[in-house]
Amino acid sequence: MSTSARILLVEDSELVADALRTLLDALGHTVRVAPSVREAVAACAAEVPDIMLLDLGLLDGHGLEVLEQLSALGITPRVTAAMTGDDEPAMKRRCLAAGCREVLVKPVGARELMARIDGWMREEARA
Repeated sequence: MSTSARILLVEDSELVADALRTLLDALGHTVRVAPSVREAVAACAAEVPDIMLLDLGLLDGHGLEVLEQLSALGITPRVTAAMTGDDEPAMKRRCLAAGCREVLVKPVGARELMARIDGWMREEARA
């Protein structure tokens, strides 16, 4: 791994959030979890993450609402990746148009996620 990242995990499933937090913590990343649109926006306003892993199905709305609200506040995480079980091309286009760098189809394998995060951090270090 090239660099540790500040990661905001926007995920309303406690089981998924705990598993991902454990994995990412073990890799040296700083992880915060926000289970709702409201909490994700508040977390980004308090500290803009390097990477936001954004589940689209949240208890209080659609994950893309997080990006809409952050945009209105002038806040942009360095990298946002949508995580969804919907692999329809229309959803992917919608996520990319909203500002996501990538769309990861669930379930996302641990090795794939680690490789993506490492790649994003190396890209950002070069920028």
